[in-house]
Amino acid sequence: MSFDIDLSLFNRKAHNPSFGSLRRTLKPEMAAKLIDFCVPVNPYFPTQAMLQSYKDDLENILKYYPDQNEPIAETLARVMGLNSDAVVMANGSTEAITWIDHLFIKESIATPIPTFGRWTDQPLETGKRLEVFLRLPENNFALNTAEFAAFVRKTRSRTAAICNPNNPTGALLSKEEVLDLCRDLADLDLVIVDESFIDFSEIEGVPTIAKEAQSLKNVIVVKSLGKNFGMHGLRFGYTVSNPRIAGALRHKLPHWNVNAIGERVIQDLEANAAAYEASRRQVIADRQYLFGQLQKVEGIRVFPSKANFVFFRCPDIVSGARLRDLLIEKEGLFVRECGNKVGSSSQYVRVAANPRPHTDRLIGALERSIKRLTVEGALAASVGSSHSQQSVPSI
Repeated sequence: MSFDIDLSLFNRKAHNPSFGSLRRTLKPEMAAKLIDFCVPVNPYFPTQAMLQSYKDDLENILKYYPDQNEPIAETLARVMGLNSDAVVMANGSTEAITWIDHLFIKESIATPIPTFGRWTDQPLETGKRLEVFLRLPENNFALNTAEFAAFVRKTRSRTAAICNPNNPTGALLSKEEVLDLCRDLADLDLVIVDESFIDFSEIEGVPTIAKEAQSLKNVIVVKSLGKNFGMHGLRFGYTVSNPRIAGALRHKLPHWNVNAIGERVIQDLEANAAAYEASRRQVIADRQYLFGQLQKVEGIRVFPSKANFVFFRCPDIVSGARLRDLLIEKEGLFVRECGNKVGSSSQYVRVAANPRPHTDRLIGALERSIKRLTVEGALAASVGSSHSQQSVPSI
């Protein structure tokens, strides 16, 4: 089987192409066979009953305005057990990140890398000084919070941002570690904790600091509803902070920045809480299965993850970009090569948790592809060595 994918889509510097743009390059029967391991999606939510209700009422949903963002945020806050004056809705977490940068990051930001690209790219786009603290593969990309706090002091950064769990590595800090870091950096302009994937970290005792952030003087937590609920296309996220920070952010955001479908989903959350909890637990089980199966693939190094994806390093002789291209061309599997992330390289690949049948298909494809690329790399190295020896002049 061969998938006639337009690989030039991967030449864009900004980001990987969307799954939809890849599907549109294929005939319908082939597009249906393409599997997304790139974007970490919750495949078990929303429920079919929820989707059917939206289809049935689609004309009204599209025809009429939603509420402004404040009433929607109040509904979300009640469902999440948070104070309404602490919650701000955004058109995706990226909108929140953009306005956090414009409003609160005055001159500099420090962040551990590799990390989510907007925490490195957004401040640079607005002329801020970016200080990066390298997470090391020898430590499974774990973050030593005391060392990071010392780095923030040394670089005189006024803002610090971390992802917990980290994207793309999946490394997780405990709640106590995050709160200790916040206390250590209590004199900064802002401490940002991006918890976009935290719902998929633990079955019990999810280490969110959202409730604590409501009373901390310089902390803002960023959340992504699209990632949690398997609805990336809706573009809706939110932040949690003290009322002063929340008020400043809310004042700058458009009044109607959440669409009517997003509003409807939030209204339906409470009634579907049990279904979401079941979906969350299943995604964690899928992640654990994916991690275990990846460990069986010869030649790759797999890093522990507490998110709904797993990060691995290719063999030295194998390019992650070439592996990505081969997987999508020959196998119809779309993975995230991480060469465009600051602090990463093309040797690293991130794969999203999927239902077990999809994961089994991925593992077989990885084994075949890595074996093929290892042979190709060895042959290329052999030819290169031979040419090098022939070109050495005699003395």
